[in-house]
Amino acid sequence: MNIILASIISLGLLGLALGVSLAYASKKFHVERDPRIEKINEALVGTNCGACGFPGCAGAAEAIAKGDALVNVCLPGGEEVARKVAEIMGFEYSSEGKLRDYAVVLCQGNNTKAKKKYMYYGLNTCLAASKLEGGDKACTYGCLGYADCQRVCNYGAIKIQDGLAIIDQDKCTSCTLCVAACPKNIIKMIPAKEKRVVFCQSKDKGPVSRKVCTISCIGCGICVKNCPFEAIALKDNLATINYDKCTNCAICEEKCPTKAIMSG
Repeated sequence: MNIILASIISLGLLGLALGVSLAYASKKFHVERDPRIEKINEALVGTNCGACGFPGCAGAAEAIAKGDALVNVCLPGGEEVARKVAEIMGFEYSSEGKLRDYAVVLCQGNNTKAKKKYMYYGLNTCLAASKLEGGDKACTYGCLGYADCQRVCNYGAIKIQDGLAIIDQDKCTSCTLCVAACPKNIIKMIPAKEKRVVFCQSKDKGPVSRKVCTISCIGCGICVKNCPFEAIALKDNLATINYDKCTNCAICEEKCPTKAIMSG
């Protein structure tokens, strides 16, 4: 009986000693956590989308508080969140007149305008389809329409219509997740102030491109010749717009014979 009692007392004293040691260690080695981190985390959108490049909103909040990230690092949150975060950090946020970029699918080749080269019965993803001869569309540069971009969009901004991904700009938050998800690399970020976009990424020569899609860029150069600001150039049979020079005059849209250049 004495042995049992002695064991209980010994264990009790040992537990007490360990408790005191842990309490002392917690105070001695306590690291103060920046109180702004929690406030910033609450101000962020909370979707943990990772578009900022940090491991979730908590990671972004810590980086902002440390000065390793800008207050506007949260793309989905936009200016509203940036202003809240700036206030927490103790200064006033100014966008300096900058507008956000927005995502566009640089393709108009839906099932009506673009031809198919075979019937695809594999996994219902763009990534899987693209592994088989570049996909089932005859244009190897076009949107496959199997919704990889739609699945990663947390904001319901993308829908698949007639085999083509369509982005609702009113819902798009510029998070860029769809850009990363597209195996054809045809979703791009375009400056918000720009209105004219070449909705094509085909680098095939005109006759080849026109044969597989009725609304493709054929590299005719009409837009280049008619742009009074020299904002358009042809590269690899594809018209590209230099947005630093573009004034949104819309002449290129009016002159394009295939209507590959349209309002964004």
